Amino acid sequence: MTTPAFGVAMRNFTRFPEMPDARALIDYGVRMEQLGFESLWVWDHILLGTDPNFPIIDSLSLLTAVAARTTTIRIGTGVLVLPLRNPVTLAKQLSSLDLISNGRLTLGAAVGWYKREFDAVGIPFERRGKIMDRNLDIIRRLWTEDSVTGEWDELNLRNAVMFPKPIQKPHPPILIGGYVDVVLKRAATKGDGWLTYFYTPEGFNEAWAKISAYAEEAGRDPASLYSLNQLPIYVGSREEGMPKMTEWLHAEWDLSKGSLSTFDSAIVGTPQECAEQIAAHIACGVKKIVFVPYRYEAEQVEALARDVLPLLRG
Repeated sequence: MTTPAFGVAMRNFTRFPEMPDARALIDYGVRMEQLGFESLWVWDHILLGTDPNFPIIDSLSLLTAVAARTTTIRIGTGVLVLPLRNPVTLAKQLSSLDLISNGRLTLGAAVGWYKREFDAVGIPFERRGKIMDRNLDIIRRLWTEDSVTGEWDELNLRNAVMFPKPIQKPHPPILIGGYVDVVLKRAATKGDGWLTYFYTPEGFNEAWAKISAYAEEAGRDPASLYSLNQLPIYVGSREEGMPKMTEWLHAEWDLSKGSLSTFDSAIVGTPQECAEQIAAHIACGVKKIVFVPYRYEAEQVEALARDVLPLLRG
């Protein structure tokens, strides 16, 4: 049983009227590196919610700022809504971010679910799956080929030359997020792996079995694919923590209908109890666990790094 890498999420979205504090978030990223987390993950939306809305700082701008202030912690999007962005512009932005971070970027990407967002930026919501595949193809080619020529819908690339390339070769890892079968197949055949959130070990096993079958069918080794699960965590008394965690999750989080995401995935308890619950995920073969600390409280993050992670690494 291999020990996975342990990352942590950052709170770049809030619930109105509270606003995200950009400077504090950058400082948080620096602190996560000092605490020894392997990676730092941001959420992504352009617009989210109406009344109340969820204020959110742009994921890539924030990661760029964190990259400039850190040296070792990996940075990732969990997940970037890929079809919302022009793929040529995005390829340039992401390759630049990989350069700024000295090769620390992981791209988590998904098709998105919020129709208002697509309507606002003029991207056809019902075509988002096809646009996702198209954008992945263009981005990967711009990252790895000296010159790209081709027509995709309204995009006409004629000897498109994009340099400098990303530091990571052949390119930064691309993890595909989502839960329906077509997405699991995309992760198995077109991505470097899969990421999800709030999955129990049983739910993860069920989805990963499908991904493995799709990969084998395409001639890929499932063991070469990356896997990531984002899990909420509360370190402390289980009696005190469970009501707090339940209230917070229902107040600030949505679960995708039809997915295996569940609030039952929450890790709650003493450091030893948390380590035991996390071990069940490690036993499933999850390669990276990204923790979402209860309300992102500083003492929760510190307790996680000081009291829980050593038990898992030891």
